[in-house]
Amino acid sequence: MGPSSTGPGRRADSVHIADILRVVIDLKFLRDQPDAVRASQRARGEDESLVDAVVAADERRRAAIGAYESARAEQKAASKELGPVMGRLARAKKAGEDVADLETEAAALRDKGAAMSARVKELEAAADEAKGELDTSLRAIGNVIQPGVPAGGEEDFDLVEEVGTPRDFAAEGFEPRDHLELGELLGAIDMERGAKVSGSRFYYLSGVGAQLEWALMGLAQRIAGEEGFTPLVVPNLVRPETMAGAGFLDAHGDEVYQLPADDLYLTGTSEVALAGFHADEILDLSQGPLRYVSTSTCYRREAGSYGKDTRGIFRVHQFQKTEMFVFCRPEDAVAEHDNLLRIERRVLEALELPYRVIDVAAGDLGGPASRKYDCEAWVPTQAKYRELTSTSNCTTFQARRLNIRERNAEGGGTRTIATLNGTAITSTRPIVALLENHQQADGSVRVPAALQPFLGREVIAPR
Repeated sequence: MGPSSTGPGRRADSVHIADILRVVIDLKFLRDQPDAVRASQRARGEDESLVDAVVAADERRRAAIGAYESARAEQKAASKELGPVMGRLARAKKAGEDVADLETEAAALRDKGAAMSARVKELEAAADEAKGELDTSLRAIGNVIQPGVPAGGEEDFDLVEEVGTPRDFAAEGFEPRDHLELGELLGAIDMERGAKVSGSRFYYLSGVGAQLEWALMGLAQRIAGEEGFTPLVVPNLVRPETMAGAGFLDAHGDEVYQLPADDLYLTGTSEVALAGFHADEILDLSQGPLRYVSTSTCYRREAGSYGKDTRGIFRVHQFQKTEMFVFCRPEDAVAEHDNLLRIERRVLEALELPYRVIDVAAGDLGGPASRKYDCEAWVPTQAKYRELTSTSNCTTFQARRLNIRERNAEGGGTRTIATLNGTAITSTRPIVALLENHQQADGSVRVPAALQPFLGREVIAPR
């Protein structure tokens, strides 16, 4: 893993993050291939006319900048003309000569300069207005999806593979308990006290429940370490430019917690802080991708989820998550995406859970992702698969916003890199799946072999 060429804490140049947040998708790509961006918007179920709005705003901006630069050059030339005239005027006055013509000439040049100054300001304002229109249109366009991503919304995914067979509890002679009933029986989950202290969708994990969370995070960190990921402990509070740069203040800004008095945001995933780790840097990727992993506390408002998954700990406001993150060359991004999915599958298989992999439809991707795979585990009492992990290829979308680049090996200058993320494990949802899938008739729960060294037991027995 190669270090940043700028060194820890140093910036690649003077460009600040906030100055480049408008750069979302590749504007050159949009100019060259507008039909591809329109098709991506159409597949996402979003407004493809935004592409035309961007093209028009970009043309207005470039025309305004051209007119401004031309007027500015004329203003500078006029200023140069005035200097010699003023010099001749001063010498003529000193010599007692007639200066009427020179004063007239100087006055005309000053008037011309004032008019040109006003014109320059007017054209500068027009260029700023066009830039604002371009920024607004660009921000509304998500990352361009990859070929093969299914069109449509949440239910329009493509099934990649189903792994394992759900248990037939009827054949085993008992009705499965849901995770909350099991959690209370085992002394592992306390929703009542969570609501008393913090409100709905908060909880306590106690005793073996807390130990199970730690075991899950330990297993995920061990596997990520074996896979060559460097562990980081990251901030849970980030600045607006970091949150926006990672793509979490666009369509889903209402889902994050904000601390207005401090101008900070609580992160819903360590992906945000991991993405910002190399902001404004030029990376050395000559030795391969940079791969990081972090376990952090995550906070989500769950806006718009009223009435969904209100029982138990499947959908909550606070949880632990171990997240993987990759910085790589754009041409390596697809291979890195496949690798992240392989690692996620390795974790799920270690937990001995029946699961499926889906290729998420374009309308359910979120703005930064060009492709996303979800791994969904079977939840017996719901009789359906539910998302446990996901991995996204964000191509150059986040790195362009965060100004993360590498030296261009094929010539001078730099180029934007690619970023990817993948959830190794979360705390609450795997607990739901583990309790329900590995429960036994007496209310005890079998512990998968991979978790036993972390948990120190083979069976979790009722209190």
